[in-house]
Amino acid sequence: MDYQASTPVDPRVVEVMLPYLFEKPGNPHATDHVFGWEAAKAVDEARQTLAEAIGADEDELVFTSGATEANNLAILGVSARRDAGKNRILVSEIEHKSVLAAAEAACERFKLKLDYIPVNSNGIININTFQKMISDDILLVSVMNVNNEIGSIQPIREISILSHQVGALVHTDAVQALGLGDFQICDAGVDLASFSAHKIYGPKGIGALYIARHLQNRIEPQIWGGGQQNGLRAGTVPVPLCVGFAAAARLVSDADAEAERIRIRTLRDRLVEGTRQIQPDARLMGPTGPLRHFANANLFFPGHDASDLLARLQPRLAASTGSACTSGIHEPSHVLTALGLSQEDARCCVRFSLGRFSTENDVDTALEVLKTVL
Repeated sequence: MDYQASTPVDPRVVEVMLPYLFEKPGNPHATDHVFGWEAAKAVDEARQTLAEAIGADEDELVFTSGATEANNLAILGVSARRDAGKNRILVSEIEHKSVLAAAEAACERFKLKLDYIPVNSNGIININTFQKMISDDILLVSVMNVNNEIGSIQPIREISILSHQVGALVHTDAVQALGLGDFQICDAGVDLASFSAHKIYGPKGIGALYIARHLQNRIEPQIWGGGQQNGLRAGTVPVPLCVGFAAAARLVSDADAEAERIRIRTLRDRLVEGTRQIQPDARLMGPTGPLRHFANANLFFPGHDASDLLARLQPRLAASTGSACTSGIHEPSHVLTALGLSQEDARCCVRFSLGRFSTENDVDTALEVLKTVL
């Protein structure tokens, strides 16, 4: 019940990766022999597949080690080559830690000012409030498309339009959005977008950053070396991971994908309603309906410490108190406190998330275990 932390690699993804682990071992940057040519072709095809999935051109995608690196490259890279007079960065209060930390580092390193865009009780930015915050001195606006803790979906297109009116660049952490199957660069209107494979049944250790073509000479690389990937990110590109990422992206947008999302949403609702029958005062945090990720259920259990609850659910049920990338940080979720929850109440929330391999039996078993523990 923790698919938004990470997903199992789909067997169909593993199948296409396997040849590049042994039979086709070439370095894609080795240009003198057939093994290198073969590997380079595989990487090019993977990049093209990913670009088609999001409506971009293949030369606008840079492979990274994951979304954290992509977020850092976007924020620090833009900040290092900013135009004169552009000295502010805006991020939402509920960004992933890799965005918040990168923005803080950029502001400290390059003497910029960081401001936080507030969200309402559903975790969604109010456009009127945002409009009052923007001005000509803004370098970058970074707002995640879909929140990883409460599933809220932001009005990214409106944010992009308003930001561009004052000459600001727009970045979105689109990691959770890729699984929705309908993320398109032209619809979002962003200049930069970060993605990760292991949230969509691909392998860990591979992500990508979309960088609009007109912007690529305004990005300072964060990893230096042999000048791979148009000089934007040095290092040998991991062929099996790239191939796996592309295969996973195809599966979230194929003919069966929408029916699968409906199935998962139905299971999610079954879990929420079942939980409310066990504990009537349990409450869903974040928005409902089309403004929420189909697999996400962040539930507030009044009077129950979430960490204690999760410990007692082991080893039968896996869920989380927040982002897996804040593990070891013993403080309430910044996402939940941004919604207006007290620190005490924020410590009573558990994020459940379902996915491709979840079944009705899984949900019913989870409810039985939850009932016993509560």
